[in-house]
Amino acid sequence: MKQGQDYHFEIELEVRDYECDIQGIVNNAVYQNYLEYCRHKFLNKVGVSFADLHNDGIDAVVIRAELDYKFPLRPEDSFFVRLKMAKHGRLRIIFKQQVIRKADEKLMVDARITTVLTRNGRPVSPDFLEEQFLKSGIVPEED
Repeated sequence: MKQGQDYHFEIELEVRDYECDIQGIVNNAVYQNYLEYCRHKFLNKVGVSFADLHNDGIDAVVIRAELDYKFPLRPEDSFFVRLKMAKHGRLRIIFKQQVIRKADEKLMVDARITTVLTRNGRPVSPDFLEEQFLKSGIVPEED
């Protein structure tokens, strides 16, 4: 996803001081939490409960996380986490995500998170998820 490109979902957050390392910047691992929180909020918005999926025997599993760290966030920075859906092949769901500093709309992190759905450790089709997305007006792009 290029900066300024349309996205399917956005949340606004603020850096908390305990998320920063000794250098005074957000620790690189914390960005994974921001991205995951955005994905969960997005799924809730389109009517998919992570807990209900698990209770039905289906788990969404991250199989690849690609993060390009552009610039660091600092304590009390407000920022957006944006998300755009894509799919790759029959099984992979791609979350193209960005962390954007609110004050100047600067791209801080560009991420691509690849997921699959599993049942008993085996991949299953995400067709029912795509149907939920379509009901919410979201058409995942082909990747």
